[in-house]
Order: sequence, then structure tokens, then C-alpha cells
Amino acid sequence: MLFLNFSFDPDFSVKKHKFHPFHIVDPSPWPILSSFQTFILLLSSVCYFHSLISVNIVFLCLFSLFLTILFWGTDVIYEGTYLGHHTLLVQKGLRLGFLLFLATEVMFFASFFWAFFHSSLSPTIWIGGVWPPLGIVPLSPWKIPLLNTCILLLSGATVTLCQASVLGGNAKMALWSLFYTIALGLIFTSLQAFEYIHAPFSISDGIYGSLFYMMTGFHGFHVIVGTVFLIIAFLRLRLGHFTKEHHLGLEVAAWYWHFVDVVWLFLYAVVYIWSNSYK
Repeated sequence: MLFLNFSFDPDFSVKKHKFHPFHIVDPSPWPILSSFQTFILLLSSVCYFHSLISVNIVFLCLFSLFLTILFWGTDVIYEGTYLGHHTLLVQKGLRLGFLLFLATEVMFFASFFWAFFHSSLSPTIWIGGVWPPLGIVPLSPWKIPLLNTCILLLSGATVTLCQASVLGGNAKMALWSLFYTIALGLIFTSLQAFEYIHAPFSISDGIYGSLFYMMTGFHGFHVIVGTVFLIIAFLRLRLGHFTKEHHLGLEVAAWYWHFVDVVWLFLYAVVYIWSNSYK
């Protein structure tokens, strides 16, 4: 009976042995599983690029990775919200870890900007010695790109209002401002998809097409990820997970969204405005 009572008390070891503000994470299958699924996703993508498998397999691998991340995130939310493992010291470490993650994202986009400047500042004879290359008609920066810029800047303001409302205890304002942020993110993605459909060039049109779609496409992917991040924060806000003292999930979601905003400003200035200044 003593053994049975111990087995049905999952917090026994925590209650008896935890005398520190750190969080000793329980054994979890999600890290190794997500690593394995990421490798399989990369391998399947390479096989798809060489016409060895169907694109449906790639989407299946992507969906399985998404489910793993969802379950992993659910465990983290449960640990921080209901078990109380995210102390002030743990939150400080999580913030630092997320900032380091954003630093890797900066380096990721910096590589694309490096390639863009390398090709545009000294265009080779293979592309006509000019930038944009001969035969490429760049998109006007004063239509959809300008509208998308205004949308992202407005969304940055609404997500900041959401943070301020949480700190001020105004739950209704926080919900509505976060809802508007999500809606603006969805509008941005829709307008970018419309732009891709009607663009006069494709990703296979030389270095310009490759750089344009890689830079704006990966940014669009980050917008989608950020929108999902905000949707999760919205649901948690509805459930009352965020308070003045504990709202780390909303805070890092807002950081990520501001990062997306700043990257777009550089993209808009370089890829759209600067490229058109050559014509």
C-alpha cells in the first residue's frame, strides 16, 4: 500500500527534494523525437527536389513535426502554468534562451542579405552587368509591398498594446488588440500570396528570382509561425494563463513579432525600393 500511494503521487519527489528555484526537467521524448523528425523532413525534402518521392510525404513529415512541437509546447505550458515550475529565475533563463534564438534568426537572414548585396553591388556579365538582371521587371514598392509594410507596422502597435493591457490588468483590451494583431498577420500573408501569384518572374528566373523568393518567402514563413504563436497566446489569454507577474508566453510571442516587423522593413527597403532605384 505504501508503494501504491507513492506511485500515485507524481509530485512526491518535487515536494521532498526541491529546495532550489531551478526547474529540473523530467525525462521527455520530445527533444529526440523532434530531432529525428527534422532530419527525416530534410531528407524527404531533398528526395522531393530530385523527384524521388511525392510532395505528400514531405507534408506528412512536416505535419508530424508540427504535432511533436505542439505536444512539447503543451508540456511546457503545463509545467509553467499549473505546476509552477517557471520561477523568476527560470523565466530569466527562458528569456535569455529566446534572445539567443532570435540572434540565430538574425544570422539566418543576414546570409540572404549578404548574397543580395554581393550580386547587386557587382553584377557579373552573366546577368548583363546590371541589377536587376536583364529581362527582370521588379515589383513596384508602392502597391502591395507598401500596404503590407503599413499592416505589419500597425500589427506591431497592436501587439504592444496587448502587452500594456496585460500589465494594466485590462483583459478585454488585451484580447481585442491581440485579435487585431492576428487578423493583420493573416491579411499580410494573403496579400503576399496574391503578390506571388501575379509576379512577372519566378524563383527559377536567375539570381534575382531566387533571392527574391527566398528572402520574402522565408519571411512569410516566419509571419505564419508568428501568427500561430500569437493564436496560441490568444487562447491562453482567454483561459486566464497570463497575469501581470507571469506572462512569458505572450512576451516572447511579441518579441518574435517585432523581429518579423524589423526584418520586413529591411526587406522592403532593399528588395523593393533599392532594386527599383536602378531602373
